[in-house]
Amino acid sequence: MQFACLLDRNSRAAVLCLSILFFDAERSGVLPSDQRFAWRGDSGLDDGADNGVDLTGGYYDAGDHVKFNLPMAFTLTMLSWGVIDYRDAYEQAGQLEYGRTAIRWGTDYFLKCHSQNMTLYAQVGDAELDHAYWGRPEDMTMERPSLKIDVNGPGSDLAGEASAALAAASIVFAVSLNMLAMKQDSDPEYSAELLAASRDLFVFADEYRATYHESLPEIGNYYVSPDYGDELCWAAVWLYRATEEQQYRDKARSLWEEFDMGLPVSFFDWGTVNAGVQALYGHVFGDLQYKDAAEEFTKGVRNATHTPGGLVYLTQWGCLRHAVNAAFIAIKVAELAIQPTTNRAWAEQQAQYVLGSSGRSYVIGYGVDYPQRPHHRSSSCPDAPEPCDSGWALNQVGPNPQVLYGALVGGPDINDNHSDDRSDYVHNEVSLNYNSGLACLMAAMASQ
Repeated sequence: MQFACLLDRNSRAAVLCLSILFFDAERSGVLPSDQRFAWRGDSGLDDGADNGVDLTGGYYDAGDHVKFNLPMAFTLTMLSWGVIDYRDAYEQAGQLEYGRTAIRWGTDYFLKCHSQNMTLYAQVGDAELDHAYWGRPEDMTMERPSLKIDVNGPGSDLAGEASAALAAASIVFAVSLNMLAMKQDSDPEYSAELLAASRDLFVFADEYRATYHESLPEIGNYYVSPDYGDELCWAAVWLYRATEEQQYRDKARSLWEEFDMGLPVSFFDWGTVNAGVQALYGHVFGDLQYKDAAEEFTKGVRNATHTPGGLVYLTQWGCLRHAVNAAFIAIKVAELAIQPTTNRAWAEQQAQYVLGSSGRSYVIGYGVDYPQRPHHRSSSCPDAPEPCDSGWALNQVGPNPQVLYGALVGGPDINDNHSDDRSDYVHNEVSLNYNSGLACLMAAMASQ
């Protein structure tokens, strides 16, 4: 299939296009007629049935078929942030409608997960059962239990992140106050629905405090958030940005103090959103303490360990997601007139590395020598109806039969070495939250 993204392979707009395209490959549920990956079909059609609810839709997390709602919510918050702040870049790349569609595919699912007040489904699928299966999601037969949090077993980190995601998305679909920017693409009723759900989830997260893994030990060691104070701040500031209501302004400020949100952190991701909080507070409120905290984060990542090729190396697992996330925050800090030249140059260095400055691109379908064997089950299978033999699909030495256009893989080791090995989930898996950071970074850089 020929995608418009591939017509111009030498621009940030092309990478933005590809980064959004990837989300089509991760869709769960009944797929629409305009689904862009023909090798994907309907799947997960009984999700939620074990609890008598409809939890179809949403996205599979990575190379597997579990719907982990914490990183999915973070992904939606990030995608919305990029569309809100860099709408011009999305429009110029012809990706605004695709970006909004990617967000809505996720928020529609989260509205299903929040069909009752003070309740939120946290996960669909058993990670252990799922990871023992290598094949198409369309062919799954294993049990897919659905797990929820409520007042008897809360999860402030998850509910807070979901609140932030829905508040941010409500801005994406709201009618613009700038008459020149008003388009027919607004959906005020949907925006109001998202905002109402966000408000309830914030109350739930704030009044019933715990981390969701405390309430749901069944999740094991998958996507365990270290705490919840950052997500409460994140939700409050996004609600203030969506509503401009004094209650959320006051709450955001008090939560900052309660949880010492100015303390330094070393990375920004789905479980530790402090740096995003710091940058967003700096933009929304403008106080020096918020800007100073954001500046300290950028100083920290610029002075952190880098590979010989110039990539910031914050963790071994999925090092590129940390690089693109940190680079995006560096641009947000530059926009606060804080070391703008230095921060933009460092962010550019990270982007260049991702796109091939070390001799290979890490975005599938873009640039030179990009990975062809990502750790990703459905793309490793041949065209249906040919069976997907798990031994062959995982272990055959050739490229994945389906090209997973737009996916950002985990990345190299600390010496810039990368093995394009399908079994290597540390360096060659893909994920929703990897690509949301990539989309934000490409939109921000295309907008400069």
